[in-house]
Order: sequence, then C-alpha cells, then structure tokens
Amino acid sequence: MSVYVRIYADTVVEQIETKGDISTMYPPTLVWVCVDHLDPLPRQGWLAKEQGGEWLFSPELPITATPETQAVAIAAERFMHEAGGVIVDGLTIETTRDSQTLIAGMGLSAIVDPEYRCNFKAANGFVEIDALQILEIAKAVRTHVQACFDRERELLLAIDSGNYRPEMLTEGWPDVPSAPEPGL
Repeated sequence: MSVYVRIYADTVVEQIETKGDISTMYPPTLVWVCVDHLDPLPRQGWLAKEQGGEWLFSPELPITATPETQAVAIAAERFMHEAGGVIVDGLTIETTRDSQTLIAGMGLSAIVDPEYRCNFKAANGFVEIDALQILEIAKAVRTHVQACFDRERELLLAIDSGNYRPEMLTEGWPDVPSAPEPGL
C-alpha cells in the first residue's frame, strides 16, 4: 500500500491509501504525490510546494477565520470539486472549465443535429458517441457543476446565519469519481 496526497492550489486537499496505480485511477488533471517516505505524513490543509522536482510540505499556518476568509476557502473547495469529474456510462468525464465548455458545444451540436456523432476523449480514452450519449454527458456534467455551486451557496448561507463550522468545508460535496482498484 502507498499513501498519496492530492494537491490543489498549493494545499493538501485529500489523502488516500491504495495498492493501485494512482495515475490510472483519477483524471490526469488532478495532482497526486506519493508521500510514503515522509514522517509525519502531510495532512489535509497542509501547504505543499514543488521545488526542484521534490514536494515540500508544512503544516497550515494559523489564520484568523473571518467571513471573508471562510468564503474564499469555500470557493476554492467548490472549484476543486467542480473540476473533479463525473462518470457517465463507465466513461470518466473531466469537468474542468475547459472541458465544460467543450461539452456544452458538443451538446449544442447534438441538439441541432440528432444524428450527430463524434469521437470524444474521455479521461480513460477515445470513444465514438452519438447525440443521445452526448446529451447524457452534458446533463451529468451540468448536474455535477450545479451541485457544487449549490453546496457553496449552502455554506455561504451558513456563514451569514452564524451556523458555519469549519468541518462543514469538506462535507456535502458531490463525489469525485475514482477508477476501481486493479483486480477488484
């Protein structure tokens, strides 16, 4: 088993332990770093910096939590989940901003021409898809992205009402897909 941390915006945002090949388990847009050799292991919230091909980790610096800093942290968390991807009919679909734009254009083509087909590059390779499949993908991506924004709004409302707790930052987001472990 190896321990990996996912890095986003110079911060450790997730940790997993797996026997699998991490490069085949998640979309290539996610940055995973093996930390087996480190003691102590970096934790969620730690700062991460790549320097000379090596990753350096340090505990998060304490900051005063204000509604503004909490809102910034919530927006960053939403952006990370938004770009985490979805799985549609076994295809791992990227949901980065660039992917969302390409999928929306593809969806428009499918609406205009119900016979439209194209070669689509999912995170797990090229597939030929038809208009119906394109619309299923577009709908799944839009549903995922909207769920991320809806969760962000819920958290911002919790800040406004005085009910926000720091642990809420990592709760309630849509799941980020992962490929099954090899051999399972």
